[in-house]
Amino acid sequence: MLNTLSIRNVVLIDRLDVAFGPGLTVLSGETGAGKSIILDALGLALGMRSARSLVRAGADQASVTAVFSIAPDHPARPLLAAAGLEIDAGEDLVLRRLLGADGRSRAFVNDQPASVRLLRDLGAQLLEVFGQHDGHGLLNAATHRGLLDAYGALEDEVAALGRLWEAVKAAQAQLEDIESRLRKAQEDSDLTRAALEELDRLEPQAGEEERLAAERAFLMQAQHVAQTVQSAYGVLEDERGPQAQVSSALALLEQALGGLQDGACPPAVAAPLDRTAQALERALIEIEEAVAALTEAGQALDVRPERLEQAEERLFALRAAARKHGVGVDDLVEVRAALLARLESMENLEEAHGQAQDALAQARAAYDKAASALAEKRAKAGVRLQKALAKELAPLKMQKAAFRVAQTMLPPERHGPQGMDQISFEVCTNPGTPFGPLGAIASGGELSRFSLAMKVALTGGKGHKVMVFDEIDQGVGGAVADAVGRRLAALARTAQVLVVTHSPQVAARASRQYRVEKLEQGNTICTHLQALDEEERREEIARMLAGADVSDEARSAARALLEA
Repeated sequence: MLNTLSIRNVVLIDRLDVAFGPGLTVLSGETGAGKSIILDALGLALGMRSARSLVRAGADQASVTAVFSIAPDHPARPLLAAAGLEIDAGEDLVLRRLLGADGRSRAFVNDQPASVRLLRDLGAQLLEVFGQHDGHGLLNAATHRGLLDAYGALEDEVAALGRLWEAVKAAQAQLEDIESRLRKAQEDSDLTRAALEELDRLEPQAGEEERLAAERAFLMQAQHVAQTVQSAYGVLEDERGPQAQVSSALALLEQALGGLQDGACPPAVAAPLDRTAQALERALIEIEEAVAALTEAGQALDVRPERLEQAEERLFALRAAARKHGVGVDDLVEVRAALLARLESMENLEEAHGQAQDALAQARAAYDKAASALAEKRAKAGVRLQKALAKELAPLKMQKAAFRVAQTMLPPERHGPQGMDQISFEVCTNPGTPFGPLGAIASGGELSRFSLAMKVALTGGKGHKVMVFDEIDQGVGGAVADAVGRRLAALARTAQVLVVTHSPQVAARASRQYRVEKLEQGNTICTHLQALDEEERREEIARMLAGADVSDEARSAARALLEA
């Protein structure tokens, strides 16, 4: 319940303190007296958008303080707890907002600094304002599904369905991404396979280019080297070559040594000759080894003519493949591995594509199941709302009107986070006429009453929120206005209700009444709020009936309204 409202320096209000009580409280006054300013100030305390224009001219800042008492089970308490601002069971909840002339604002909850967002969240749980144009919101069928969900307490199901829908969209996006990659991979597969087959035939090896280049260079010089080696071999093997001459010299020396009798040759001769023979034997051995080595080298140099051609073809093929892939020859091994991995990746994509299809089917099945269950709950909530609204229409002199909740199942392409069905409120105001949209059938007065009935039905008499009606009785008068007043009074038995009205029939049903008026204070004009006693109420209601010139007949009519 809203206990008190304190306003300082808001537009035409310099200082205003007002206490509220349970039941129905009416704010009346002439047009332009400042009733809307009071509601704007209240909204400021509840976190609504602020503007520097709200600050009274000449003031440094405006301030609004709203004091509420809340029950232990009030839905505002979890918000306070989440913000670390728990309050005791018997403690009031005090919301305060300061707005500077520069447009900056500060928020406080029980004198603790808080965010404006917290004020707004608390305000949504504490108070609801139904404006004189609020009925136009009902004309927008896009709001009907949300209103029905709130009435049926289906918000958790809707939130869960939204998460399932996000899972569907994520699975769909994943599938589309894989399909896109798979299409591209399939388009490239023939080229990839051809390139891989080419490299498989080549079988490139690491370091092969350097080895082939060296072999090619050797083979290109092998013939000339072989000729040189053959010449050297010929020199050594020639009958007049060193081998033959050393052999001849050794034979002569051995002949000379053999011709000497034992003991006939002095050591001075025998020793040098013996050393000479040994040297010649060694030389002959070395020459023979040299010939053998030349023979081996010649055999190695005896290459087939096609060997150079093969080496060149292999080297040129590797270099051509490298140019084709834009890499070095030694990188062809990695290119081959990458091509193989690409083909394997395509196979993995095909497997992933199947898995993504299954995931999407599962996500969609879960969504469809939840959306179908939600649609069934909406249908049941719609029936309850129809019955509840029928009870509200009769006291408002609309007993011949009928209301229904139309539910349309949407095609799959129009499913979304809110479900697979569309909700619209339809009405017929006269028996025998077809149901249709509210805006096409309801008149201005009927729309006001219908809006009141709808709001009462949607709240379900829970009583957690303070209900503020801003000229909800617009466009009605006489018996209909009296019916509106009686319904508001009945509603106020279970909830605190504040009404801004120009209707004397509504004002007469109030538990208490305040008159909003403009007063001159020096050179300024201020909005003032006055609590009315019984006599003052009769005078105010008479003014509301008659206008500026209040007659005795108007006073008598006002008394009758108050006593009815």
